[in-house]
Amino acid sequence: MTNHYHLLIRSEHVDLAKVMARINRRYSDYYAKRYSHIGRIYEKRYFSKQADGPQAILAVSSCIHRNPIDTNIPMVKKLEDYPYSSYPYYVNNELVPPSYLKTNILAHFLPNPFDKTNQAYCQYCLTYKQIEEEDKHMDE
Repeated sequence: MTNHYHLLIRSEHVDLAKVMARINRRYSDYYAKRYSHIGRIYEKRYFSKQADGPQAILAVSSCIHRNPIDTNIPMVKKLEDYPYSSYPYYVNNELVPPSYLKTNILAHFLPNPFDKTNQAYCQYCLTYKQIEEEDKHMDE
């Protein structure tokens, strides 16, 4: 994204506000140094929302991964082409994810009839909006 970022963080004993303060401070320092920038770079304070349960986590992760193609003008043609995403680590098993990225969790939350694999998770991300719309119509 050009003006914001999304993170899905699992935090059991860590104060999320402190984690986000550290992330934002480090990026601000990097940006100021690299671009000789003075002043704030963030428009607003970070926003957080707890994802309660496996389906909420799956929905949030899919929404985050779909963000580059769900913009008014898609930023990429394929999700794996967006360079600032963890999605390529789910698509390509040969890529070694950074130590903080756990790619073995999300697939376990997939509903039936999806397999519990990263490939199935990627398929879910590609069809998530369609599934969401179908569920909305079934509830009416």
